[in-house]
Amino acid sequence: MKSLRVAIVHDWLTGMRGGERCLEAFCELFPDADLYTLLHIKGTVSPMIERHRITTSFVQSFPLAARYYRYYLPVFPAAIEHVRLPSYDLVLSSSHCVAKGIRPPARAKHLCYIHAPMRYVWDQFDNYAHGGRSGVVARLGMELFRKRLQAWDVASAARVDQFVANSRNIAGKVQRYYNRPAAVLHPPVDWQTFQAAEQSEDFYFMVTAFAPYKRVDLAIQACNVMKRRLKIIGKGQEEARLRKLAGPTVEFLGWQPDDVVRDHYARCRALLFPGEEDFGIVPLEAMACGKPVLAFGRGGALETVVPLTGAGSAEGAPAREGTGSVTVGGNVATGVFFFTQSVESVVEAMESFERRRTEFDPHAIRNHVAAFDRRLFKERMKAFAMGALTGTAS
Repeated sequence: MKSLRVAIVHDWLTGMRGGERCLEAFCELFPDADLYTLLHIKGTVSPMIERHRITTSFVQSFPLAARYYRYYLPVFPAAIEHVRLPSYDLVLSSSHCVAKGIRPPARAKHLCYIHAPMRYVWDQFDNYAHGGRSGVVARLGMELFRKRLQAWDVASAARVDQFVANSRNIAGKVQRYYNRPAAVLHPPVDWQTFQAAEQSEDFYFMVTAFAPYKRVDLAIQACNVMKRRLKIIGKGQEEARLRKLAGPTVEFLGWQPDDVVRDHYARCRALLFPGEEDFGIVPLEAMACGKPVLAFGRGGALETVVPLTGAGSAEGAPAREGTGSVTVGGNVATGVFFFTQSVESVVEAMESFERRRTEFDPHAIRNHVAAFDRRLFKERMKAFAMGALTGTAS
């Protein structure tokens, strides 16, 4: 692997979220790789990522790009296409927006680890364009450019030799939007850095960005109704609105370092996860601490959370196919699903959980996460890379 000339392409480097945890693993796997991105805010990603040679696009020089880069979305396709890659054997893109649209050099193989098709113009369009975070001008701009961005997103998929999706959920979207198959490799969790606590305190927990599709409002309102303590680690443009919704039992902790997040996972009663995610690392981190997850039963949660039989609301439930995780054996229960994004549905899930708390085994929940271990992720990703280079499926 050391003799390979590798370029890693990531949408932007502005913070450490789930996609950047995957990027860290790629940087470990290819320590000599060059890194290309639209925008890099120094100091916002881990030293593992920062130590690579990083090349940015012309978006880096745009006014106020560090804060308002998302408003430049219509020019992102041109920006990523403008990035020129010298000779490489392998291009590995980590994409939820435009990274997969990089133009690979001649004879290079392009392997894309896809977190999502460009979610801003597909199934999450309404949340981003009309979810309350965008101004009138931005919303009109999104409407104007949506079809053009969709067309580019589909056309640029032809530059990828092989897709690896972060979930079966996303593999289905790759097939639907691009008419391309995708292998599935769930994102990694450093589960051995998390510890299960013997005792829990009397608070529910969330760690999240304050974006409309995260539905933090549902968790806040449910805890208001039930008069339960809720601690939230996170930040974002919805914070002012969410603070106005919060009752006296809800506490905002801002953004916190990893050790503080792990401490809250270990001490909480359970994690609330009311949004629909493409995959979602946070539930796995909570489960690595032995904590149950009360999750909206759509998207990636269906592949990581194993529901307690008969708990929560069945209203709006999907067919059983795809529920739970095909990656992990056994019938251990790791959480409770609710199937409508309403305060009433969240409250019902919380009530079910509180009635049946003793049926959850913290150590069994923690062991459930072992199949998502970072070491296994890197081994599988290495196999996909070699398969792309040799033209053999992994």
